[in-house]
Amino acid sequence: MGDRIFKNARVAEMQRHWKKAMTNQAQSVEDRQTRAMRSLNRLVEVSLILNSSLSTEEILTQLMDASAEILNAESASVILMDRNTHQLHFVAMPTGAAQAEKLVRIPVPLEGSIAGHIIKENQAIVLDDVSQDPRHYRNTDDQSGFKTRSLLGVPMRIKDRVVGALEAVNKIGDHWEADDQNYLENLASQAAIALEKAELVDQLQKANAELSQVDKLKNDFIAIASHELRTPLGVILGYASFLKDEAQGELGDHADAVLNSALKMRNLIEDMTNLRFLKIGDSELQRDEVSLSSLLQLVRGDVLALASANDQVLTLGRPDPDVVVYADRALLLMALTNIVNNAIKFTPQEGNIQIKVIDRPQEVWICVQDDGVGIPERDLENIFKPFYQVEDHMTRRHGGMGLGLSIAKAVVEAHRGRLWAESAGKNQGATLTMSLPKGWV
Repeated sequence: MGDRIFKNARVAEMQRHWKKAMTNQAQSVEDRQTRAMRSLNRLVEVSLILNSSLSTEEILTQLMDASAEILNAESASVILMDRNTHQLHFVAMPTGAAQAEKLVRIPVPLEGSIAGHIIKENQAIVLDDVSQDPRHYRNTDDQSGFKTRSLLGVPMRIKDRVVGALEAVNKIGDHWEADDQNYLENLASQAAIALEKAELVDQLQKANAELSQVDKLKNDFIAIASHELRTPLGVILGYASFLKDEAQGELGDHADAVLNSALKMRNLIEDMTNLRFLKIGDSELQRDEVSLSSLLQLVRGDVLALASANDQVLTLGRPDPDVVVYADRALLLMALTNIVNNAIKFTPQEGNIQIKVIDRPQEVWICVQDDGVGIPERDLENIFKPFYQVEDHMTRRHGGMGLGLSIAKAVVEAHRGRLWAESAGKNQGATLTMSLPKGWV
C-alpha cells in the first residue's frame, strides 16, 4: 500500500515537471515567434527608410540603431575600407553612443583584426567571447574605453566587391541566437545598396556642380568677349556706312563688302550673347499682357531692312487687336525675329515671306511661311538642335551659327508653347508655326 502511494506521488511529480517543461517550451516558442515578428517588422521599416534616403549620414544612423535593436545588442558599428590606404575606419556608431567620437578616429588594420578577416574572407564571424580570439584588435577597446565581450560581424557587399563590415557588439544574453546572423546580413545588404545609391547621387551632384562652374565660365567669357567686340565693331560699321554713302564705283563696292561682313559679325555676336537662352526656364520669364498686333509690328521693323535688301516681299497679317498672350515681350520678340530672319536667309531674292496669326480657342498660332529652299523631311526636327546646319558646313552658302531656331524653341517652350516646322520638300518653301497658350500657365 505504501509503495503504491509512493509510486503515485512520483508519477504526479513527474507529470508536474513535464507540464512545466512543456509550458516553458511553449512560452519559449511564443517568445521566439513574437521576437521574429517584431524583428521582421523592424526590417521592413528600415528597408523603407534606407531606400528613400539619399543621405549617407541618415543611412548609417538608421543602420546602427536598427542593428542594435533587432539583435538585442549593446552597440553596433560600420567599418569601411579606405581604397587608398587599405586601412579600416569606423564610420558610424548608434545614436548617443558615448565612444562614437573616439572610435571614428581609430584606424583598424586589415591584417590582425576581426573586421579585416570578415572583409578579406567575405564571411561572417560569430563570437560569444572575443577574449578567446587572437584576431580581436584590443587597441580599439583600450583607446575608446569600450569593452567588447561578444561580437557578430558580416561583410557589406556592393555588387561583387566587399567594402566593409557591419558588426553588432555585446549581445544582451548568454549567446547570439540562430536568426541573428540572418538579420544582420539582411541589414548589411540593404545598407550597401542604399550607400551605393547615395554615393552615386553625391558623384552626380559634384559633376553637376563642376558643369555649372564650367557653364558659368563659358557664359562669363561670352559676355566679356561680346562686350569687347561690340565697341570696335561699332566703329567699323560707322565708317563702313559713311564710306558706302560717300564713295563711288569700285571703292563703294569695297565699302559695301566691309559693311555686309560687319553686319554678319554683329549677328554672330548676337547669337553668342543669346546662348544663355538655350536653357531658359519658366521662372526666368518676365510675363506681361502682350498684344500680338503690336508685337508683329515690332518684328516687321526689325527685319524689314534685311528683307528689302534682298528684294523680298514681307507680308504681315492683321490679327485682331484684342488677341493677347501672357508672355515675356522681349524674349518673344527675339524668338519671332529669329524665325523670320531664318525665313529671309533661306528665301531667294524677290521671294515671298508671310506672317499670319490664327486665333484658336485655347491658343494662338503664329505662322511664318516662305517660298524658299524648303526643308528635307529628315531635318524637320533637326533644325531646332543647337548648331545644326542642313547644309554641309564646308560647302554651305548660308551663314550663321545655327542657334536662332534653337533659341526660339527654348523660349517658346519656356512659355509652355510649341514650335514646329512643315515643308513639302526641296525648293517648295517651309512654314514654321509657333503655338502659344492664351491664358497664364
